[in-house]
Amino acid sequence: MIPDEVVELVAQQADIVAIIGEHVRLKKTGSVWRGPCPFHQGTNANFSVMPRGGYTCFVCGEKGSVFTFVQKRLGMSFVEAVKYVGEKCGVEVKETERKRDGPDPREPMWELQATVGEYFSRVLWDAPGGAAAREYLASRDVTRPVAERFGLGFAPREVGAMRAHLNGLGYDDARLLAAGLLVRRDETEEPRPRFRDRLMFPIHDVSAHVVGFGGRLLGPGEPKYLNSSDSEIFQKGKLLYNLQNARNPIRRDERVILVEGYFDALRLVAAGIECVVAPMGTALTEQQADLLTKYSRHVFLLYDSDGPGQKATFRAADVLLAKGLEVRVVTLPEGEDPDTFVRKQGREAVDKLVEGALDVFDRKVQLLERAGWFADLQHKRRALDRLLPTIRAASDPVTRDLYLARAAQAAGIAREVLLSELHTVRRGSGARATATRKVERPSAGRAEAGPDDMWPDAPPPEAEPVPTGPYKSEVEQGGAEQTLLRVLLTQPVWQDQIIEELGKIEAEESPGGESDERDALGEDAPGVLRDPIYRAIYEATLRHGADAPPEVIAEELWPHAVRVYEDLRGEKEAVVDAKKSIADGLRMLRGRSVEARIRSLESLLALASTDEKDRINVAIKRLTDEKRALGVQSWGSVRRRR
Repeated sequence: MIPDEVVELVAQQADIVAIIGEHVRLKKTGSVWRGPCPFHQGTNANFSVMPRGGYTCFVCGEKGSVFTFVQKRLGMSFVEAVKYVGEKCGVEVKETERKRDGPDPREPMWELQATVGEYFSRVLWDAPGGAAAREYLASRDVTRPVAERFGLGFAPREVGAMRAHLNGLGYDDARLLAAGLLVRRDETEEPRPRFRDRLMFPIHDVSAHVVGFGGRLLGPGEPKYLNSSDSEIFQKGKLLYNLQNARNPIRRDERVILVEGYFDALRLVAAGIECVVAPMGTALTEQQADLLTKYSRHVFLLYDSDGPGQKATFRAADVLLAKGLEVRVVTLPEGEDPDTFVRKQGREAVDKLVEGALDVFDRKVQLLERAGWFADLQHKRRALDRLLPTIRAASDPVTRDLYLARAAQAAGIAREVLLSELHTVRRGSGARATATRKVERPSAGRAEAGPDDMWPDAPPPEAEPVPTGPYKSEVEQGGAEQTLLRVLLTQPVWQDQIIEELGKIEAEESPGGESDERDALGEDAPGVLRDPIYRAIYEATLRHGADAPPEVIAEELWPHAVRVYEDLRGEKEAVVDAKKSIADGLRMLRGRSVEARIRSLESLLALASTDEKDRINVAIKRLTDEKRALGVQSWGSVRRRR
């Protein structure tokens, strides 16, 4: 810590005008200096600096001392800011030893992770077993200086190599198991390393402690990327890769570039673009977005140009907008990702793309317009369903109002109609729209649900507590999905019929064909099975067959889904009459499908002309008669409500 008298001396000696003047164009006006505010990127002289006082912005309200300015502008801690200002004004600043009750309890964990990082690095560069990893880095044009800058290493293939090395340094198995470096399924099993035959990326906290690793598999197999398990010092949803190095450049550049993967971040930094961070190979979390708010309000999303990358872009954008951040999308040429693009085109090309980045909402509208989604009534309805979640996500009222006006203009409808729609949360789009409902997914530390929680097929988090007792779907009470899956898994002879009939229902819901259900924003259709667990089991079964070994299906499921899958497979005696069970289940799902189509058509009425309304009402009557003929009650009355 720094003694108070030293802090006061630095504050007295500091030339606040000169220090702030290095970052802001100041002009003397009377007894104060004024210029554009660097915190909200103002253009008028609303930012005032008093020579013997502090600074104030009369627009955004930012104010403080010279230390506050340095902290916020350069991303420094208070101690770093005092040292920085002291150096500027010629005052030597020395820290005194902080009084504490004892050492930080996390220090042993930090020490162990740093030791492991050094071991992985030596294996990569010095051991014969690291040759494949060295060749892999060379194939991706990653030089040794760049790799060493990021602390890259290699986890050897040999099961006992790392364990023996660390045991020899005094780290026993209990400590390695607690740190997640060794794993075992039960007490009788010999511990084995979590990481084997993987290129290792050390992950740091914001204070630059090594807290975990991300490992990339070099050969075939899954998962391609594997992170450290959560521990006292590592929670992947609360960390951002490279933030410890990027925080000051982010402040300096007044922006952060968010990429998807480790290699993307590494490549951009190596090219000289330092304000780059990446999540831990998963969807951006609220905690990660909170981290970014401490350093900049301007986020540029530079994700892959393919469908999954596009989908991830807009999901991340909604999380960031909810935190009041300004979000722009950097568009790469088709088929490119940040790593390959920088390797081919260099930094100047990236800078040009970043300069041309569009606001995320404008980018959404652009994609929908190019795909012709505003050309006819049905597609226009679906286009609005893709835009409304982002409008709702925007926590800044001005941004939300601007998005609302932009959507109304693009769709050619009255703003009042769209404003009414804004307060009606819809599950999906177009023919798949149903009444409001939310699937509750286990989530570590999420304060509230975001737009993605309205989609039952959204991938769940990896870390999930597995509930006990029978699974109760939030989607249905009648059990049609469960019934069909139970027959499918216990009596594979009916597999072809069930798959064929479900396909027919899906085709009925999507009269325009599959292309209509793959929208311009990279989002997939929810599917005929609405429940997230049932749908995951069904899709895994489609890929491998109902008679596939259970472990093959289970590998693709998260823990709760595995338990439901095992329960269904063990309920063969519950299927008394397979043929009747299939018929009843399909009838209920077809009734739900018809009702969803009715609601979809009803949602079009507000956007339709008089002639269009007549045609829609005729279609609604036909579907209502069809639902009545199926003999199923309104799905809204049997669906479980929260």
